[in-house]
Amino acid sequence: MQSVGRTASILVVDDDRRLCRFLARFLSGEGYTITFAHDGQAMRRAFADAVFDLVILDLGFPHGEDGMTLARRLRAQYDTPLIVLSGKSTTIDKVVCLELGADDYVTKPFEPRELLARIRTVLRRVAGQVEPVETNPAACSGSVLAFRGWRLDLDRREVFSPDDEAVVLTSREFEVLAALARRPGRILSRDQILDIVANRHWTPYDRSIDVLVGKIRRKLGDAASATRLIKTIRGVGYMFSPSAD
Repeated sequence: MQSVGRTASILVVDDDRRLCRFLARFLSGEGYTITFAHDGQAMRRAFADAVFDLVILDLGFPHGEDGMTLARRLRAQYDTPLIVLSGKSTTIDKVVCLELGADDYVTKPFEPRELLARIRTVLRRVAGQVEPVETNPAACSGSVLAFRGWRLDLDRREVFSPDDEAVVLTSREFEVLAALARRPGRILSRDQILDIVANRHWTPYDRSIDVLVGKIRRKLGDAASATRLIKTIRGVGYMFSPSAD
């Protein structure tokens, strides 16, 4: 939700790059900050890195995950207001989307001013629910993250304990730890972690993330559930908690 004194940030999830460029010009001109994601992987990555006041999601994706699937996943983890775009205008389609948790439904093609009016209406509806300002207890100096006496050197891919002892992590363990540590206080689903760390040399899967988190915890001595650096969020994923509270 939009914080007081802050420009509303909108994530547009649509594979139509021409439409995205148009919305960027139009909505930016109306004072909104616009981010784009052209598929489900990019959407999850965007949510891993930022907080949004509103999502505009197209249902028609010719490849990969469809819009309905993305809407379900979005609503299962976030309460961010959602406006659905669709080329279908039947009542049943609108009802299904609203039952999924969408706040509004706009049929393509649409008039830009109609979409703008609906955006303003949805944002006004949730204006009383203010998102708390995020704080980052993990101090960052250049490429080094510091938390609870630990140091994580992102460039050298090294980890040092509060006693200044090097802790040896495998390349994959380091990538998972870095993905979480860069986003303190944010809950990341396994899918989001997979999207962040996957590369052409390594295609991880859900269970491999759980195994790697277990290994990281053992190497960091991160065993006590009440004070863990990496907290398990049951049914969702993991959260990096640099504060000992």
